[in-house]
Amino acid sequence: MINVGIIGSTGYAGAEIVRLLLGHPEVKLRWLGSRSYIDKRYSEVFGNMFEIADDPCKDDNIEAMVNECDVIFTATPQGFCSTLINEDVLSKVKIIDLSADFRIKDVSIYEQWYKLEHKSPEFIKEAVYGLCEINREDIKKARLLANPGCYTTCSILTLYPLVKEGIIDPQSIIIDAKSGTSGAGRGAKVPNLYCEVNESMKAYGVTTHRHTPEIEEQLGYACGEDIKLIFTPHLAPMNRGILVTAYANLAKSVDYDAVKAAYDKYYKNEQFVRVLEKDVCPETRWVECSNYVDVNFKIDERTNRIVAMGALDNLVKGAAGQAVQNMNLMFGFKENTAINMPPVFP
Repeated sequence: MINVGIIGSTGYAGAEIVRLLLGHPEVKLRWLGSRSYIDKRYSEVFGNMFEIADDPCKDDNIEAMVNECDVIFTATPQGFCSTLINEDVLSKVKIIDLSADFRIKDVSIYEQWYKLEHKSPEFIKEAVYGLCEINREDIKKARLLANPGCYTTCSILTLYPLVKEGIIDPQSIIIDAKSGTSGAGRGAKVPNLYCEVNESMKAYGVTTHRHTPEIEEQLGYACGEDIKLIFTPHLAPMNRGILVTAYANLAKSVDYDAVKAAYDKYYKNEQFVRVLEKDVCPETRWVECSNYVDVNFKIDERTNRIVAMGALDNLVKGAAGQAVQNMNLMFGFKENTAINMPPVFP
């Protein structure tokens, strides 16, 4: 049994961590942190937790938390976790950070894209990028875990076999992605109001979205070269979900069977990555409220390109579920504990 603390437990990702861990047989929720709701019962903030999680919310006092917890999830805005990390903290507790503070290995790139000064750059090199299907063995040994972003998880897992096996030209990648509104967080923002989002779609962060360097870095590791790609996100009028449609030039002549074999090479034994049957396109509704990622591809012989597609739930595999999956690996639990549930429909 391990003791768990969550900083930011009343945001969307934090609340999803709570929901998942309430079903974890090896976890005791010791600290539900929230600056906005200190001393308020958790079930008052989220009515679905009535008589399930009635403990009061606490502050984010990291000094007190490290003496009560074995692992702390930081579901906080960019720049906050880096102010908490020091050797004393990491000597006492494992940290799973859901922000971008430790995802990008080049601190200058992080500061350029996020417009923030990194407060603990000396720990960036140590931090393990928590994409379970690719970095599983390193995750098991980590004490500081950088949980990937939702767009990045979907984009990387969709394209990884193609890049790793040299099937595509990595410099030709164009990623078109859609996200549900929960991806923007729970804070009140006019662009995310119902009347602003309903019955509409829009591109945003065009050429400037902060997940771009994260995707470039991780796919660059896969192919062994620095790459530049185009990533364009869109806001879709739905609560949950990420849908990625990526395009790239083929680097060699391949048929369906050869590409399918590449996907199977990396994902055949991965529970949470499902390579769909031929000609079946991923849909967000078939992964909702689950830790699954659905991927597939289509070869366009006419243009000598490939279209790769992926779908996941941005709050589960794109955030909380992947964080719990990482925690399970870090503490030697069965990897699918508390996240082994089928998608919800309708």
